[in-house]
Amino acid sequence: MIRNPRNTASRPEPLGFTLIELLVVIAIIAILASMLLPALAKAKTKAQGIQCLSNLKQLQLAHILYADEHNEVLVPNLEPGNAEGSWVKGWIDYTASSDNTNTLFLTDPKHAKLAPYSGQTAGIYKCPADKSAIRKSGRTHPRVRSVAMSVAVADPTGGPWLNYKVSKPKFKVYMKTSDFNVGGASQIHVFVDEHPDSINNGAFGVWMADPTNPARAFIFDYPASYHNGACGFSFADGHAEIRKWVDGRTKAPIRNSNSLALGVDSPNNRDMVWLSEHTSAAE
Repeated sequence: MIRNPRNTASRPEPLGFTLIELLVVIAIIAILASMLLPALAKAKTKAQGIQCLSNLKQLQLAHILYADEHNEVLVPNLEPGNAEGSWVKGWIDYTASSDNTNTLFLTDPKHAKLAPYSGQTAGIYKCPADKSAIRKSGRTHPRVRSVAMSVAVADPTGGPWLNYKVSKPKFKVYMKTSDFNVGGASQIHVFVDEHPDSINNGAFGVWMADPTNPARAFIFDYPASYHNGACGFSFADGHAEIRKWVDGRTKAPIRNSNSLALGVDSPNNRDMVWLSEHTSAAE
């Protein structure tokens, strides 16, 4: 059979996408990314929240173990930033101070009374969602702590803080495990993730709201709101939970500075009413 020479000439095959096909592929990838990225971000936030709860539960267990070995006396919560003999040592801010980076202030029993009971593990003192850092010697260093302890727990100066704005009733400061019978161990928080622009010493300050008048509510120290507007707490009975904030005034923007004004009136702030109810109870 004789082939027609005109049919034997090979035609060039296309070597890739046409411009239109490439644009269609890019558009599809963009659509998929817009659908997947928010879900991935939400999943990451949820994972951080789970890790945050785990950290707080470990700290709370250490808090309970300390009291068990000290005749129910709770680990001290001393306010001065460099106080020896407190549950933790150091003043957290945005300066180049070594307090911001020194993990020994969390893990060395010479500085931190809770250290022998927390596995001397520095990571549990910081929420994984806290990205705050300082500049030191031309380098960026992450800060070591985002957790604080309620001023109502083993803080000898806690009473005046609690009653700073509301003189009556007198609110309880918990110095021993049995003291949690007032208010209930499952209702009184011990540790909290504090806002990165609010945290300083080891104590988390609360001005108690007026239990008879929610218009008299206040924010002293700010809780964190890393987890989609929520914050991690541990409680005296050993459990931990995430609390979702509902009032925008509670969720102060993160500036990574010391410019956040502490101690402000926040009338009818349901978050601060809840925080007061889970900080202390009338004696």
